[in-house]
Amino acid sequence: MAGSSETPKEVFKRSERPTVGIEWEVALINPETWDLAHQAEAVINTAQQIQPDIHLEKEFLQNTIELVTGICDTIPQAVAELDRDLAVIRQAAEQHGLLLWASGGHPFSDFRTNPVSAKMTYAEIIERTQYWGSQMLIWGTHVHVGIRHEDRVWPIINALMTKFPHLLALSASSPGWDGIDTGYASNRTMLYQQLPTAGLPPAITIWEEWQSYMHDQAASGVISHTGSMHLDIRPASKWGTIEVRVSDASSNLRELSAVAALTHCLVVYYDRMLDDAIVDTATAEVATAGGDTATGAQASASAVAEANNPLPSLQPWHIAENKWRAARYGLDALVITSRDTHERWVKDELADLVEELAPIAEELGCSRELQLVGEIVDKGAGYQRQRQRFAQSGGDWKQVVAATAEEMTTWRPLEN
Repeated sequence: MAGSSETPKEVFKRSERPTVGIEWEVALINPETWDLAHQAEAVINTAQQIQPDIHLEKEFLQNTIELVTGICDTIPQAVAELDRDLAVIRQAAEQHGLLLWASGGHPFSDFRTNPVSAKMTYAEIIERTQYWGSQMLIWGTHVHVGIRHEDRVWPIINALMTKFPHLLALSASSPGWDGIDTGYASNRTMLYQQLPTAGLPPAITIWEEWQSYMHDQAASGVISHTGSMHLDIRPASKWGTIEVRVSDASSNLRELSAVAALTHCLVVYYDRMLDDAIVDTATAEVATAGGDTATGAQASASAVAEANNPLPSLQPWHIAENKWRAARYGLDALVITSRDTHERWVKDELADLVEELAPIAEELGCSRELQLVGEIVDKGAGYQRQRQRFAQSGGDWKQVVAATAEEMTTWRPLEN
């Protein structure tokens, strides 16, 4: 299926500072059946009548509403926006006799009865992927972090891939599917990677390789626009961000804020590691040749390369294995932490990360939100609560959905 050979090179809109933005996919539920309700367009229209400037998007399925923040400086600011907008769509949903609910996947709804939204790009997905594309009864949380230069994008993405299982284990909330417990903490992860344009990003190290890759995908007809590449972590060039799409949708803003804070801190942490390496390289060059260290440290593409990229990395097969382990075992996963195949429990890894990232979190204004990572580890992630409720109810997935829906109201974000 050939596309256009005149595809322009992808241009990255640089961000001056490490801003943050969050996209949160939530679904509409019928409180009588606890099944999904296909009235997103009507609820969005009602919400916009209540608050005309609210930013909501229709999503792949007609049961889904995506809440989108503006460009924020801090996690508390972004979460406050989501909380405000959530109150509006909750009011709108109630006017239609519906409730809001969020999770990585619905445990018993039949994907064949859930219609896709009317949008050309969604129709293209179904036409191309058929059975597998029709099964995308899944929801996620996406976190954008601003990046100042495109030459930093892929070194940071590759470093983030070493923390893929940490983010997934923390957010996993989709154990049920088609009326059964799948045995996975995140069945969403396993489903989503069935799409040919989804899953782990390709083995790319520099921006020019990404431009070439995207050109080839468009020229060969794989994609029709940049947004069609649904990778787990990807550049969002038009926003000047890295978009981290690893996480299942959180059922509540309290846990969402923890996942978003960890993501924000990790991106900034790796960006600072590049700064340190560039300064060290520039200082060494100045000592050898004479000149201005500050000027040398400001170089971009060549500087990142010459600094020998100090960021952590793993072999692609280790990354793929870690993704599977986190999807399967969640917070009980034993993850690969080095190129020499050392392993640690992801819970221990998360505890160390919170401590290591504490100075960055304080600077970014999300210290308290980052500390909530420990709360999730101690009290259990979404998939664990769902399994516990399933057992307590004698195997009733409807009670699981009802309990998860209640979390959106009762599990409040931190007061700031």
